[in-house]
Amino acid sequence: MTVPAESGTTSTSGSGHGGRVASLAFGGVLILFGLLLLLSQLLHIDLAGLLWPFFIIVPGVALFLAALLASGKAGEPMAIVGSIITMIGCILLFQNVTHLWATWAYAWALIAPTSVGLGILVWGAIKGYQDKVREGLNMTGIGLVIFLVAGAFFELVLGVSGFGLGPLALPFLLIGLGGILIVVNVVRWLRR
Repeated sequence: MTVPAESGTTSTSGSGHGGRVASLAFGGVLILFGLLLLLSQLLHIDLAGLLWPFFIIVPGVALFLAALLASGKAGEPMAIVGSIITMIGCILLFQNVTHLWATWAYAWALIAPTSVGLGILVWGAIKGYQDKVREGLNMTGIGLVIFLVAGAFFELVLGVSGFGLGPLALPFLLIGLGGILIVVNVVRWLRR
């Protein structure tokens, strides 16, 4: 319903389209949360013990979304912090579900530089800053290489989570490093 305003323009009563969308989204989240709680009760699953990392993931995602709504380059630092918080929550969720807590020995590479790069990459792509997309892509790539090499070393050579290969570890490690070097050089060659 529109009501004439004093200045001769019309204004919309109620919370508007944005308020309705937010209310619908919040209602959907409440229903989803209620269904999860119902299933946990019926199946005797300790969801609170299993899903506590979402108390970290949700604020991280919210901060990242707020960064996307910020004008200009002001949202970039918020996107970086939001992606770091979200990645920490995701790592904790993985570790909580699998009980592979020793993965912290190399999972730090997913936090910095990988999640920092992902935050810059996504923010730059959405905001239209191609230089930030390239910067984020480079940081993400570096972080993933560090994660994979460190993960191979800690898991296959040292066996921190019980996945050691014993005498086969060194040959696999050398093959993996050689493969990474080849892929990196081919990608650089193709970019020319």
